[in-house]
Amino acid sequence: MKDEIINRVANSKLITVNLEDYYPDGKRVLFDIKDWLFEGFVLREKDFRQKASEHDWSQYQGSYVALTCSTDAIVPAWAFMLLSFHLEPFAKKTIIGNLENLETSIYQDVLKSLDVSEYADKPIIIKGCSKKPVPQNAYIMLATKLKPVAKSIMYGEACSSVPLFKKK
Repeated sequence: MKDEIINRVANSKLITVNLEDYYPDGKRVLFDIKDWLFEGFVLREKDFRQKASEHDWSQYQGSYVALTCSTDAIVPAWAFMLLSFHLEPFAKKTIIGNLENLETSIYQDVLKSLDVSEYADKPIIIKGCSKKPVPQNAYIMLATKLKPVAKSIMYGEACSSVPLFKKK
């Protein structure tokens, strides 16, 4: 057939890497300690320790937790450390920061252990759209990890990708 439509993308050697495929399961929780502070600003050690000991930490089983204080309170480092000790038996990961910091930290762990040898000397497209909250830092981390092995790296979709790197 002379006017046959050929899908050149499907026939190409391009490999699409979708960071969404590496998104680990688990609830993400932002744990704000402001309600544990006197008037939202003053950490009283005895009261804080009591709230920590009485809190049901098991509700964070299998979760990723970002500890934060949404007020301008000065929170000593030991307070977050204390909470992390309570969370340790239950949470998959605990950090200080917001949910984007948490996702970035999760992806650091995921990408650190990613074997990129299968991408050696191949043209790669890092998929840009995602239904899951993939942090922008993850794209940089992935591109940096792929650069030493990939033949080329593009961003986007196969039909409309932006070239970023080509091995010389």
